[in-house]
Amino acid sequence: MEKILDIVEAIAHEKGLNPEKVTEALKAAFIQTAKRVINPKFAFEAVINNQTKTIDIIQTITVVEDNDEKLQDPNIAPAYISIKEARGYDDQVELDDQLQIPHDLEQYGRTAASSLHREIEYHIQRLVEDEIFNKYKSKIGTLVTGRVTRVDPQNATYIEIDEIRAVLPMKSRIKGEKFKVGDHLKAVVRHVNMDKDNGIQIELSRTSPKFLEELLALEVPEIADGTVIVEKSARIPGERAKIALISTHPQVDAVGATVGVKGVRINAVSQELIGENIDCIEYTSIPELFLSRIMSPAIISAVEIIRNENGEATKAIITLPSDQKSKAIGKNGINIRLASMLSGLNIELVENDSKIGKTIEKNEPQKQKDGVDALKALFN
Repeated sequence: MEKILDIVEAIAHEKGLNPEKVTEALKAAFIQTAKRVINPKFAFEAVINNQTKTIDIIQTITVVEDNDEKLQDPNIAPAYISIKEARGYDDQVELDDQLQIPHDLEQYGRTAASSLHREIEYHIQRLVEDEIFNKYKSKIGTLVTGRVTRVDPQNATYIEIDEIRAVLPMKSRIKGEKFKVGDHLKAVVRHVNMDKDNGIQIELSRTSPKFLEELLALEVPEIADGTVIVEKSARIPGERAKIALISTHPQVDAVGATVGVKGVRINAVSQELIGENIDCIEYTSIPELFLSRIMSPAIISAVEIIRNENGEATKAIITLPSDQKSKAIGKNGINIRLASMLSGLNIELVENDSKIGKTIEKNEPQKQKDGVDALKALFN
C-alpha cells in the first residue's frame, strides 16, 4: 500500500476523471476497508499523508470517565474510550477530548489488501458511472450520433455512443425505419436513468419534436447561432411537422433562412426524417393570427379564443368556409392535430357559407379586439 497516491494521476488520466474526485474515492475505499477488517462501528477518517504519499487511517474516539455508562452499551461503546485507557496513547488527554488513534491496514495482512483492492475498484467504477451519468443527463434533448451494435427481437436498436451503449426503442423510431448492425444514426437523448442492477440506461428518440429542432440547428446556421429561434414545434413522425419560427434580427427572414435556397436546407432535414413534410410558420404572439397561420393550407374566416376564469386560453373556435374544412382537418386529421399541438389549444371548426376571402362579423370581447382586427386585415 506504499505510495498509493502515485496511482491517482494515472487513474484520473486513464478514466478521464478529476484527480480530486479520484482521491476522495480512494479515501472512501480506505475507510470502508478499515470498517470491514477492524470494526464496522468505529468512526474512521482517511487522511492524506503528502510526505509518504499514502492514506493514513485514523480512528476518532471520545474520551469519557472510566465508569461512564456509554462504555457499557455495545451499540455505542466503540465511539468512546475511558480516560485511563486513553492516557496509554496520550498522557495529556482530558475528558471529552477527541482522541485520534492511527491504524495500519498492512498489519491486517492479505485480507486487508484484498478487501482494499475490491473497494478501490468499486469506488472508481462508481465514480466513472457518476461522471457518465451526469454527462448524459446534461445532454437530454440534444443530438448524439452513434453506431448500431445490435437489434433485438423486439426491434429495439442498441447504439454505441463514445464510452456507453444507448437504446432506441421501437416506439421511438420513425415509422418504416429499419436499421442493421454497422449503421450510423442520429437521435436525441430522451431519458437517462441509473439502475442499481443494470447501471446507466440511456434512451434515445427520433420521434420527438426536439429531434427535428436539433436537425434544423445542424442545417441552418441562423438557428445554430440564435439569429432564428424555433419557438414551437410539433410532429407526427414520418408524416408531417409544423415549426413556428421567429427572427431576432430585422434583416433575417426566419422562414426563408430555414427553408434555404430552393428548399435545400429543409429538404436535408426532411430526408433525415424519412420524407417527413415540414411546414415553416412565422411565429406571432397574437393567438388569433398565429392560429390562422398554423391552420395553413386552409384559409379561415375568423378565430375566437375561449379563456377560463383565470384568463388562460383553453380553446379556439375557428370559422371557415365549408370548402376549406377538409384542408383544415388534413389527411387523417393530421393538420388539425398538429395545429392543436402547436397552439396548445383544443380547436373547434365551425363552417359558414361565406366565400374565401370574406370574414364573419362577430361581437368579439374587447381583450381580443386587437388580434382579431389584425386577422381581418389579412383576409380583406
